[in-house]
Amino acid sequence: MEIRGVIKLVSTNLRANRLRSFLTMLGLIIGIGSVVLIISIGAGAQSLILQQVNSLGSDLVGVLPGASDETGPPAAVFGIQVKTLVNDDVKALLNDPRTYHIVAASGYAQGRGKVVYQNRSIDSGTYTGVEASYPDIEKLELKSGRFFTAEEDIGLARVVVLGSAMSEELFQGDDPVGQSIKIGRETFRVIGEAKERGTVAFTNQDNQVFIPLNTAQKIMLGWRHLSLIRARVDDAAAIDQTLEGIKQVLREKHKLDSDQEDDFSVRAAVQALDLLTQITDALKFFLAAIAALSLLVGGIGIMNIMLVAVTERFREIGLRKAVGARRRDILNQFLIETLIITGVASIIGILGGSTVSALIAAVAKSLGYAWSFIVSPTSIIVAVGVGGLIGLVFGFYPASRAAKLNPVDTLRYE
Repeated sequence: MEIRGVIKLVSTNLRANRLRSFLTMLGLIIGIGSVVLIISIGAGAQSLILQQVNSLGSDLVGVLPGASDETGPPAAVFGIQVKTLVNDDVKALLNDPRTYHIVAASGYAQGRGKVVYQNRSIDSGTYTGVEASYPDIEKLELKSGRFFTAEEDIGLARVVVLGSAMSEELFQGDDPVGQSIKIGRETFRVIGEAKERGTVAFTNQDNQVFIPLNTAQKIMLGWRHLSLIRARVDDAAAIDQTLEGIKQVLREKHKLDSDQEDDFSVRAAVQALDLLTQITDALKFFLAAIAALSLLVGGIGIMNIMLVAVTERFREIGLRKAVGARRRDILNQFLIETLIITGVASIIGILGGSTVSALIAAVAKSLGYAWSFIVSPTSIIVAVGVGGLIGLVFGFYPASRAAKLNPVDTLRYE
């Protein structure tokens, strides 16, 4: 029988047993949909994470207190207080010829406290002490007012610049500039309001309160050390040279012997980007491999139901053989039936996985995350390829069994 005739016969059988055909497909639909969905979600999450890091800029360098190896984070990332960085380290980096590519640098000191304006309050507000160069480093733009000056920082001025969300919550649309707020027990005058920035490097910049660094250290926190240092260089191509220069300057500043490890960690934004890409790629494909296990379950389901179908169609097989059908014809019939089931299941699974992924991306965007909807051709090829292979592998045994049946035995079967 020609292939066209076999396909027509198979289609007739599948339509006659719609429920059984659907149940046969269900495992593959779930498996293929899961693979497409997980790879798509992984790609969307990866784009969000990388965009967050990339938004810092390829010319940004960070210094954290505490030692770490080249691949691991320093202890400060886990909330452990390390006191190895101080204000003089920032001055040394700005004035040493080995780090001449640094055009702006600032120490950071972070704390939390109750923020109050009249009868409105935020119980656990985040305030960050920074230097006057902060807008140049973080590319901060102001909606109104101004940023504080180096003289105000040195003079322990009690002035603040509010993030847009903090301003909205406290002042509810009114102009905050010139008003007074309290952070903890201290009163501050609002001199500026930042434009909306969103989440940058996993921190919501709009919920921030920025105050002079010395004010934060000496009045609010009572310490001399820094939470971190950030610096911007004049040329992204000079990042490696600058990183090495920072290490040399700080090792000398901290009086570390040649056999002592660094008591600080220097990282560039581009390094974090590369590391995060590797981590998210590995996680994405690991999750996809787990989802692909459901394809194996779907393949077993195909084999079981096709074996039942062979048993139910003994007489049909016997009649076809009696009128001249060859073993190859019977084998082709059941293999083509399996391929059609796999193909339809693949289409439904891809559409279902893509639809759910699109809904997740839409919800994430509605919540303010820069989540990209990505369905890569690779995920579709992998899902369909693995699904087709499993369909053939698990469909071959029932088809082979049907092809080997003796026509006399099948015609006598009740």
